Amino acid sequence: MRWASTRSCRWRRLERRDAAKKLLACDVDPSQARKKQKRAARLSAENTFEIVAREWCENQMEGWTARYHDHVVTRLEVDVFPEIGARPIAEVEPPELLAVLRKVEKRGALEIAKRLQQTVGQIFRYGIVTSKANRDPSVDLKGALKASGRQAHHKAMPREDLPEFLRALSAYDGEARTRLGLRLAVLTFVRTTELRAARWDEVDLEAAEWRIPAERMKMGAPHIVPLSRQAVETFAALRSIAGRSAYVFPSPGTEGFMSNNTMLFAMYRMGFHGRATVHGFRAVASTLLNEMGFRPDWIERQLAHDERNKVRAAYNHAQYLPERRRMMQQWADYLDDLAEGGEVIVYQFERTAI
Repeated sequence: MRWASTRSCRWRRLERRDAAKKLLACDVDPSQARKKQKRAARLSAENTFEIVAREWCENQMEGWTARYHDHVVTRLEVDVFPEIGARPIAEVEPPELLAVLRKVEKRGALEIAKRLQQTVGQIFRYGIVTSKANRDPSVDLKGALKASGRQAHHKAMPREDLPEFLRALSAYDGEARTRLGLRLAVLTFVRTTELRAARWDEVDLEAAEWRIPAERMKMGAPHIVPLSRQAVETFAALRSIAGRSAYVFPSPGTEGFMSNNTMLFAMYRMGFHGRATVHGFRAVASTLLNEMGFRPDWIERQLAHDERNKVRAAYNHAQYLPERRRMMQQWADYLDDLAEGGEVIVYQFERTAI
């Protein structure tokens, strides 16, 4: 046994000697080559996927809200770091990355898998420009994932179904706050995340305004929602349900407010499974208001769509406010008419009236 060990050591010495001879033949200093090898190994250990990913996330903080930053980091911690976090980022290959995303797919989380592919692609590209990675393996996965179903997730209700939905909503026998939340979703067409996390200190019923702060908005700019008479009445009804809670839709859950699926599942109960989503009311409102003849600028401002210039967005939150106030009231009156049996006949409002 001892003889075998001695023989093995001698063999390794001979291998190192032959390797050194080859390097010398190429005018390469073997000692410098060893130092370079050690340095590369150290850099690989320092530049794991997780280390580079966290560095990239921190660099995005200026353009992200704290909530979105935490969401991205949590998603990586749950689905990516346990699989490839400890791997040197320069050594991650497409099949490894695909295996990570396939695991997410198997849970049925197709949209999350698609977004993770986009996120890790951005991390690899950051690694390239900082000399920590050589290439982005996510580009080789094009077409490898299942269709995310994003459009279905945000599916808009066909206009001809709107009267049926409004009548079903009036007759909804579930929790009152869920029914009222869906009514606000149609009346205000804000994003679902903005609605369910609404706070009472944002709502001024006397002024008929809901001012959503920048940190709760997708693009980090404040947003004013003029409240129609119907929306004010809905908020007032919710006030009596919420009690002393700071949230409009309080919940004992970890977030403290209504969960993401509460209103969606209510729509399922009402018979709208696969026919529409809460987020889809934004598209419904946009389409009908445009066809009614309201100015696109007013509609886009009310939808709080992406503003490329963040400084301008911060100042524009009150833009067209008088015009938007009239538009929101006429939208609410139009919905009432539909609920009472009116047909979805889109007509042009007189320009002088708006």
